[in-house]
Amino acid sequence: MALFLRRLAIDLGTNNVLVYIPQQGIVINEPSVVAVETETNKVMAIGQEASQMIGRTPDSISAVHPLKEGVIANYRVTQAMLRYFINKLGGRIRLMKPEIMISAPAGVTSTERRALIDAAIEAGAKSCYVIKEPVAAALGAGIPIATASGHMVIDIGGGTSEVAVISLGDIVASCSVRVGGNNFDQAISSYVRRKYGLTLGEKTAEAAKIKIGAAKPLKKELTLEVSGSNSVSGLPESVIISTNDIVAAVQEPIREIVGAVKEVLQKTPPELASDVMDKGIVLTGGGSLLRRIDDLFTKVTGVPCQLAEEPILCVVKGVGIAVEHLEAYKRSVLWAKS
Repeated sequence: MALFLRRLAIDLGTNNVLVYIPQQGIVINEPSVVAVETETNKVMAIGQEASQMIGRTPDSISAVHPLKEGVIANYRVTQAMLRYFINKLGGRIRLMKPEIMISAPAGVTSTERRALIDAAIEAGAKSCYVIKEPVAAALGAGIPIATASGHMVIDIGGGTSEVAVISLGDIVASCSVRVGGNNFDQAISSYVRRKYGLTLGEKTAEAAKIKIGAAKPLKKELTLEVSGSNSVSGLPESVIISTNDIVAAVQEPIREIVGAVKEVLQKTPPELASDVMDKGIVLTGGGSLLRRIDDLFTKVTGVPCQLAEEPILCVVKGVGIAVEHLEAYKRSVLWAKS
């Protein structure tokens, strides 16, 4: 007997789209990339297939990230991408028009929020709810947000970082900065170009961050050979870079996130600040996987920090919990439309 889909949870990230179905779990985890024919604006590929084209497409095709810094940068392409992922589930279930919940940065403007909802409705949703990303991240990390106690979360995504103190199911103090893992990659590219005269591709910089990157020096430094183009001649070239290169490169974007953390701590009421000090800060999001970033936050804030289990999945898991128990998490929903 076919299962009729009623509700979907979506983490529509700058780098990845994750889709969660209640009682089934995560069913889609693909890059949020769309390959578009430049002259006609025709969509050629979406998700994993489009991601493989990055840096390898002819001039006639461009690989587009339809979301930038956590919000829609290209409405038409975002709509096409959402429709693609919703339709892709047709092979798994008989798809009725589903109710959809999507996470968005707590600091989104009303215009940005409305664009997200309209894109989901036009992509085939019966109705759309938007939940504040820090709340979803906290839920997915297993934090009991409904209690009368302060809980602090730092969610470092691809394009944004969300810092929030949550109590009684809603945000008490928060700050959103449009800095995330992508900025780490860009900082690495800039640093390597300045120090070694080598221009790296987007994926090469990201790979270096993952393989040898850290926010603070490691006891045993790692090295990696990276290839790119000589910044002067344009010819192919390789150099050896180290963990300490990555540490030096990422300090500026991390400093911006630290500023947001300090701002939220300063805005937090004393009783809740005491709770945060006792419980510590939980780190979520793909950017939190950078080695020793928890140690760095602990040192600069004086508050113990720990990495959530499966930090990259926390937001979509939290959206899934909220869409399953809509009545219980009404206060966390920014907007709804049907």
